[in-house]
Amino acid sequence: MVETSTMKDLEIKNMMSRVNSVPMMDTLRLEILRLDHGECDAIVPREEKWDGIYKTMHGGILGTIADSVTCWAILTLIGADEQVATTDFNIRFLRPCLTDATCKARVIKIGNRLCVAEADLLDEQGRKVAVAQATYARI
Repeated sequence: MVETSTMKDLEIKNMMSRVNSVPMMDTLRLEILRLDHGECDAIVPREEKWDGIYKTMHGGILGTIADSVTCWAILTLIGADEQVATTDFNIRFLRPCLTDATCKARVIKIGNRLCVAEADLLDEQGRKVAVAQATYARI
């Protein structure tokens, strides 16, 4: 069950339907932990097949997680059926991720055309492994 504090059951159902419609989420085994207005937390289990050269979770996988979870955070405010596309994304890697990765995303700003969100990616010990920001265009 997805944890929530202020979202209504129908909003959660619509969000989960949207999340589950994206094939990449099944591939990553991404699990939504919490949805709230302007926020989304998720976890992705570490799999060796996603390791990079240093036998840690590949940065591209961490980036994909952050891009997806920030999008879900935005959709909690503008509606699960809204169409958005990533226009800008950056990530800073802080330490190797040797465990499952938890992503905690928050909306920074909702605009008429652009929406901005940020995310912290944490290892199982709660240490930040990366921070990211993403901008999405409303289309």
